Amino acid sequence: MFREWRGTILILILILAIGLGIRIINLTILPIFVDEAIYVRWAQVMATEPTLRFLPLSDGKQPLYMWVLMFLIKYFSDPLFIGRLLSVATGIGTMLGIFTLSYLFFKNKLTSLFAVFIYAISPFSVFFDRMALVDSMLSMFGIWTAVFAFLTAKYKRLDLAMIAGFMLGFASLTKSPAMFIALLLPMFWVLNNWKDVWRLGVTYFLAFAMYNIQRLGPNFALLSSRTGDYVLPFNHLFTNFLDPLIPHLKDFFVWLISMGPVTLIPLILLGVYLGSKKHLKETLILLIWVLFPVFVQAEFAKAFTARYIFFTLPYLFILSGMIFLTKTKWLKIINYVLIILFIVPSLVFDYYLLTNPKKANLPRGERSGYLEEWTAGQGIKEVSEYLRVEEAKNPGVQIVVGTEGYFGTLPDGLQLYLNDLPNIIVIGVGVIIDDIPQSLKEAVEAGNKTYLVINKSRYKGKAEEQGYKLISKFPKGLRLTDSKQYSWYGPQEELLFFELYPN
Repeated sequence: MFREWRGTILILILILAIGLGIRIINLTILPIFVDEAIYVRWAQVMATEPTLRFLPLSDGKQPLYMWVLMFLIKYFSDPLFIGRLLSVATGIGTMLGIFTLSYLFFKNKLTSLFAVFIYAISPFSVFFDRMALVDSMLSMFGIWTAVFAFLTAKYKRLDLAMIAGFMLGFASLTKSPAMFIALLLPMFWVLNNWKDVWRLGVTYFLAFAMYNIQRLGPNFALLSSRTGDYVLPFNHLFTNFLDPLIPHLKDFFVWLISMGPVTLIPLILLGVYLGSKKHLKETLILLIWVLFPVFVQAEFAKAFTARYIFFTLPYLFILSGMIFLTKTKWLKIINYVLIILFIVPSLVFDYYLLTNPKKANLPRGERSGYLEEWTAGQGIKEVSEYLRVEEAKNPGVQIVVGTEGYFGTLPDGLQLYLNDLPNIIVIGVGVIIDDIPQSLKEAVEAGNKTYLVINKSRYKGKAEEQGYKLISKFPKGLRLTDSKQYSWYGPQEELLFFELYPN
């Protein structure tokens, strides 16, 4: 067996090393994103206060990502780095899952290796495997749930059903779209006979039991009560079926074209064509594992972003890997041309992600959220470093930092970098600031060094007249238009860093 698999294992290790290298180089070059700030800050709080281990439930979020991160975060000086490194690790886990499921379906090593390779270098997967978000973890547990559910259906073994239950349970503790994974598991029994299908019930029972661990937290009910904030009611299906379905499906194809990149689409279509000729059931199952979650979310989601469908990507890459199922010469030539056309733009895109994300060809919505608007955290780490120096210069002096907002990029982004300095207090003081907030006035009057951190679009005051001194400003990405990549509309957002002085 070793001789048979030696070459495959060595190539797989090489692909994993390439994927790891692309994901870990300059891991913090992209500014902290709003949800990253929240999740990493939650992990810090949960690590220091045992009574708050279910803190994410207060915002209707599952806690598994934060549970893992809270055990790691104290060992790293940069909390954002370890938060993103956790996603890098789960991204590698997803690659191993792609290889395993692909081989179980098609018994073709080349198909499995190619599926892993294109996932490893695809800008879509590289981007989200480098973010301190829960989506990479959901993708990993999703693919491994599929692996063990398939093995359970094939071998009818109770231990495999239990492992599938644990995987599904972890997915359900990561993010709500695990529901789609649960609903799709019976499809693996289509590939086999339905004998002993009761073992699927064991999988569901274990997953449901793990999900209900969250009842130990005080805000378990928010997991379901906040659904209305993100999802349209079911009767929307009968009142306005095509809206937002059509716009959201257009967004889905834009993401594949921009971040896939575009050559991924013909690879998928060719893979589906070849797979349907030899492995029709397997091909249909993989398609359904992609299309069902995408269509349901496109129909009912109030907001639809690329990371919401990220957990469906592994099955798309497995479909594209089926291009190697052909023995026809002219199809092989087309395959090699498509592979080259995929690799070159992918590596160019990855290069910009690792060196200058502002030049990467991100879709309009992703560029806006991660680089241009208040959700992007340019300057936050630099502000924290300045405050650290000031705290060292003035030991024992209280430093008060007022920030725009009460939750999110600010103040959570600053708090996670200043978590170990009790003399620095970070407080939210409002969203739109046109005067000196009362809490900052009192801080100045008490003799504390006092600062304000706010986005330019949210500051409506007159700095010099009100006693603000601008220390620094940090520009965000240019707001590029949809039609011309290098034209832009203003004004360009900036993070402003003020110090307050007594009048």
